[in-house]
Amino acid sequence: MTPPPNRQCRIHPSILSADFANLQSELKRISTADAVHVDVMDNHFVPNLTLGLPVVTRIQEVSPVPLDVHLMISDVDRWAPDYAKAGAASVTFHAEASAAPIKLARELRALGSRAAMALRPATPVEPYLDLLPELDMLLIMTVEPGFGGQEFLDVMLPKIRRARAAIDGSGADVAIQVDGGVSADTITRAAEAGADVFVAGSAVYNASDPEAVIASLRTAGQQAIG
Repeated sequence: MTPPPNRQCRIHPSILSADFANLQSELKRISTADAVHVDVMDNHFVPNLTLGLPVVTRIQEVSPVPLDVHLMISDVDRWAPDYAKAGAASVTFHAEASAAPIKLARELRALGSRAAMALRPATPVEPYLDLLPELDMLLIMTVEPGFGGQEFLDVMLPKIRRARAAIDGSGADVAIQVDGGVSADTITRAAEAGADVFVAGSAVYNASDPEAVIASLRTAGQQAIG
């Protein structure tokens, strides 16, 4: 069995907390991040409406960092490949929304994107462990998806631990991302549980110096990872 790779802490600020009227300048404020997390919501899968493919395509053209696109949409099997074609470095689809997750993950990879699958808080991880070889990243939501600024759900920590144990036990090279309520107060707990990619929205964009917050979160997360 191949040993799991050395885990590196990565910070993906969410533009859900950015100024949508000035997205290009808001992207420049996080130029030291590992990627930018772009939430696409359709007001069907989640009760919120954000932006779609034309806007994401334009963001891809001007962003100084790679795009980590998180699709919170119902018809994900139809639309996800288009985000990979637009140049997104990573495309995340929800397990609850996909009729054929293996087929979709393989299609995303074939288009040159990293394939990621997300689980809502109430969705158990165990039914999806056999899919790990098809994925590059597993997103465990630490809030109910749909809105930024929510508090981190500590009840998700055991789920993160179980996912990390399964990944390490399989030797698969799969990152664990957490999204929701990530801050200086919560990143250590999430990293110790097994996460290594962190979506931080308001913690970064509400700060006067976002790049300093990114650096601080990265240091804290990496120390907790070990």
